[in-house]
Amino acid sequence: MTPISEERFVCIDVESTGLDIEKDRICEIAAVQFSLDEEFLTFESLIDPEVVIPQEVIDIHHITNDMCKGAPKIESVLPRILKMIDDHVIVGHGISFDINMLKSAFQRANLTQNLDKIRVIDTLRLARLYGESPSNSLEVLRRHFNVEEEGAHRAMNDVRVNIQVFKRLIRKFRSVKEILERLKSPILLKHMPLGKYKGRPFGEIPINYLVWASKQDYDQDLTFSIKEALKKGKTKGGFLRANSPFSGLDL
Repeated sequence: MTPISEERFVCIDVESTGLDIEKDRICEIAAVQFSLDEEFLTFESLIDPEVVIPQEVIDIHHITNDMCKGAPKIESVLPRILKMIDDHVIVGHGISFDINMLKSAFQRANLTQNLDKIRVIDTLRLARLYGESPSNSLEVLRRHFNVEEEGAHRAMNDVRVNIQVFKRLIRKFRSVKEILERLKSPILLKHMPLGKYKGRPFGEIPINYLVWASKQDYDQDLTFSIKEALKKGKTKGGFLRANSPFSGLDL
């Protein structure tokens, strides 16, 4: 088993024109190849998405259409990213989105990739497992661990913060294999991370809302947590008691 100190990782972040994997495009990408002790390679570039970036998205990451004019197109950057990844471990926060955006870009460019075979560690899931931060967003984790601010939402800034957060989240693990084995199993969440009951403990959420939520296409941790809350609710006779503060709400 390779000690975690001897592994190389590649932290990746993409900024995009939106959240639709099929329709939206990458407009910035950053990556750093690193070990726990040093950096080896870095790459960052604005990308010409060849579509218009909506204003509501610009308001989030502050990448404008003018900034992307004359920037490289994604197909010229992808081979370099793939070479940088090699067979190292990919790290990222909510990394499935970034990887899916890259896969779509490879497909549109008719370029081959092996991203399905690369080991991947999602620091969002590690943060859920850690469970001691008031929120699992990268910015809240940064403050929780007293990581120096790099500036929000631009790709390289997020990568550098993510690396420092990652190093803190893996302190109890001895190897990548140990991390991946643990992350095969779903993680029980304490609070609802999204929707109308965001931040509310699962035990306080009306059971009919949980029934609805259990049928949605959420990630494995949230789906597992909702189903566990439903089991507990049914065991206790349900949440919709006459004195429930939620009874009568339009759900």
